[in-house]
Amino acid sequence: MNKKRVLIICTGNAARSQMAEGLLRHDAGDHFEVLSAGIYPSYVRPLAIEAMRELGIDISGQRSKSVEEFADQDIDYVITVCDHANEVCPAFPARTKRIHWSIADPVSVWGDDEAQLQAFRVARDDIRQRLRAWVNEEKP
Repeated sequence: MNKKRVLIICTGNAARSQMAEGLLRHDAGDHFEVLSAGIYPSYVRPLAIEAMRELGIDISGQRSKSVEEFADQDIDYVITVCDHANEVCPAFPARTKRIHWSIADPVSVWGDDEAQLQAFRVARDDIRQRLRAWVNEEKP
């Protein structure tokens, strides 16, 4: 089976796209090759790792990558999970299907540790719901 390649992009490839990569790989990795990247890559946020660990998904081995690493590669789907990434995402070949989801940035939430972790949980759950609906429509 030839897996479709999915690239998930956010600004920093630090939280939303990292969680989406882990979720899609866990939930439908047998149907898709899953990648993630950022416009300005930084590092995988510890709270993203913790929120995913709550679901039994380990993303601690993932690294933040630049979208430029994938510029010359064949990508079937590009999913942007933040508005900034959607606005400045580089062009991919015409056959690449673009999808945009505006997911609230959990990194921007202020408060105590529990309030911040809760923001990551909300983003994680939003992403998972959208991914599951999309997979049901697109599964090869």
